[in-house]
Amino acid sequence: MARLTIYPDNHVDSTVVSNLFIDEYMKDANDAQLKVYLYLLRMMNAHLATSVSDIADRFNHTEKDVLRALRYWEKQQLLSLDYDGDKNLVGIHIHDLTDGARGASGAGGQMPASFVPMPVMQAVEDARRDAAPAGLPAEGQADGPQAAQAYEKPSYTADQLREFKSRQETTQLLFIAESYIGKPLTPSEIKTILYFTDVLRFSDDLIDYLLQYCVDRGKKDFKYIEKVAVSWAEDGITTPKQAQKRANRYDKNIYAIMNGLGKSSSPTAKEMEFITRWLKDYGFSMDIIIEACERTVLATDKHRFEYAESILSSWKRQNVHHKADIQGIDDLHQQRRKSASSNPPKQPCNRFNQFTQNNYDFAALEQELVSN
Repeated sequence: MARLTIYPDNHVDSTVVSNLFIDEYMKDANDAQLKVYLYLLRMMNAHLATSVSDIADRFNHTEKDVLRALRYWEKQQLLSLDYDGDKNLVGIHIHDLTDGARGASGAGGQMPASFVPMPVMQAVEDARRDAAPAGLPAEGQADGPQAAQAYEKPSYTADQLREFKSRQETTQLLFIAESYIGKPLTPSEIKTILYFTDVLRFSDDLIDYLLQYCVDRGKKDFKYIEKVAVSWAEDGITTPKQAQKRANRYDKNIYAIMNGLGKSSSPTAKEMEFITRWLKDYGFSMDIIIEACERTVLATDKHRFEYAESILSSWKRQNVHHKADIQGIDDLHQQRRKSASSNPPKQPCNRFNQFTQNNYDFAALEQELVSN
């Protein structure tokens, strides 16, 4: 398909957005954060005033949502927030992305955005605390992802990304990653590599093995690679040897389950969801899962994963922890069946069964008719 050339009709009534913002900041921002930042640019270029409540009403967000977005962009050093003596937000300075010295409010090269002071809020401190984005600490808290969850991924700034790329050891690591993936890495993917070293504390050798492991399985998506990395970190994996041992054990389990269900192909994404649930969420040992697979194969030729899921979810509800527990459930089930068969339900009284029922020996009657 031919490339399209876009011709603007109006060069005056428009808002200019930096290419650096599009390349390095836009992908990691959520919907509310993007709306707030772009709207601030629009109001600044038009020399118009606005307020937190005005932005919240315009985009159907709460004022806390707007404050949270503003705090996010302040953490990214794209703007600075000014407060009065009572800690009320009274001004915003939008930084020039081409200025290498952004971060200090009022410095040269910055463009102050007109901002109408918002109404006094009783819970300013709560709003400031809640406004910290996921993975970044609020003021007064220690830096690092520990402020949220143990392995929460921070929103790295462009300066942090440049510093990481400038390290001598990073050059070789990024070259290896690009060789596995087969293309140059995007800024977002490089930030994921930084996350592996900065938060997960993976060595270069472990990252090398991680990429090789995922690519060998046909997975080059960095979201998938990141999930595997977090799983390894949760399991305390710190060396390629530990990762290989875990991977071999995990792969053997997958093969055993697929084989137990009579399947010889690699599992689909949906089938992997079932397997992961049985192994990790339910925490079943392989002998319990294989028992469910054997019962499934005897019972049905179709929808075997769904059938096995019904068995295993039932065992989970009944607190099965060992294979011996299954025998107790089976015995109880048999007792209930015997009890039900020995006490058949009474037939309802109607004109067809009010008379005395007789038991006939039809074979004897037939023999009598033949002899006559």
